[in-house]
Amino acid sequence: MLSWDDEVKPTPAQPQPGLQPAVQPRAAAQQDVALDPALMAKPVAAADTARRMDAADKRVINGQTDVNQLVPFKYKWAWDKYLAGCANHWMPQEINMQRDIELWKNPNGLTEDERRIVKRNLGFFVTADSLAANNIVLGTYRHITAPECRQYLLRQAFEEAIHTHAYQYIVESLGLDEGEIFNAYNEIKSIHDKDQFLIPFIDVLTDPEFKTGTLESDQTLLRSLIVFACLMEGLFFYVGFAQILALGRQNKMMGAAEQYQYILRDESMHCNFGIDLINTIKLENPHLWTPQFKDEIKSLFLRAVELEYRYAEDTMPRGVLGLNAPMFKGYLRFIANRRAQQIGLEPMFEQEENPFPWMSEMIDLKKERNFFETRVIEYQTGGALNWE
Repeated sequence: MLSWDDEVKPTPAQPQPGLQPAVQPRAAAQQDVALDPALMAKPVAAADTARRMDAADKRVINGQTDVNQLVPFKYKWAWDKYLAGCANHWMPQEINMQRDIELWKNPNGLTEDERRIVKRNLGFFVTADSLAANNIVLGTYRHITAPECRQYLLRQAFEEAIHTHAYQYIVESLGLDEGEIFNAYNEIKSIHDKDQFLIPFIDVLTDPEFKTGTLESDQTLLRSLIVFACLMEGLFFYVGFAQILALGRQNKMMGAAEQYQYILRDESMHCNFGIDLINTIKLENPHLWTPQFKDEIKSLFLRAVELEYRYAEDTMPRGVLGLNAPMFKGYLRFIANRRAQQIGLEPMFEQEENPFPWMSEMIDLKKERNFFETRVIEYQTGGALNWE
């Protein structure tokens, strides 16, 4: 079970002494070998081919071992998360949307404030998960040299595709204006501002000329990983999750809420994987975690909290569902403190309590129950869904 109190326990690694990188920067040709499997087939010295890979030689970034050799494992935590992700497989079409459709078409079914929440959420998430997928596939994956971590990233990229599919399925089911929803990131300022905050951290990793192996470039990669694990998936998603799940708790939009709960569980694992990845990079490359770098990260945290709170104000101009925007100020500070502590930073806000403890419970789908009174009795994988 994933919860707010999950401890982050990255695989221990022996830090290198001094301020030099744990692994010396590779030449361009060596980097090409790590990224292009075709180059691995080129003849190499007999001494190199005779020596089998030692797991201790692996590194999360700037590794010189063969990225095509998954085992022997060094980062077992990454493999375990990959297996857990596979066990949690689901597909949007498995969720019955009939009651949502009837409620949405009923003029008295939802208030205008409730409809605003649904449309604003879909407007943000349809783009956000595409941004996350692009960041993984076009950026992060090619800079990670640990095959166990790459394996999880492949699973994560597929899950991001499922999430985008889920939002499209909800939009289609409810008969919403596709142009309005899918272009919201260009038309709604609170959504646009969050995406614009994220895009520079995607662009730098997807630049074909970007290479790791120097202090500056390795910090650039680490900064981008922190933004996506802790701030995008670990903070920007949580106002929307709380709002839609609050609807479900009042027996409204239960099909959409069920899908959001599955997405919340996936994203919680993405966040935890990203934090393990960040902490392992720090252990293997302690020279990256400078006071100046930590100050930069703190500034990003503060900016992200500000942007997400503006989004809460925009989506909830009045109180609705027993929620209001000011409640989310404490919630976002609580989450930000938690994420900061998970990567070794001091809390940035005075102690905050979690105003929505039920959100933690929403992540656990393993116990048998009739969730939101739908027909799904227990969820394990798509092939194991049991319908009455």
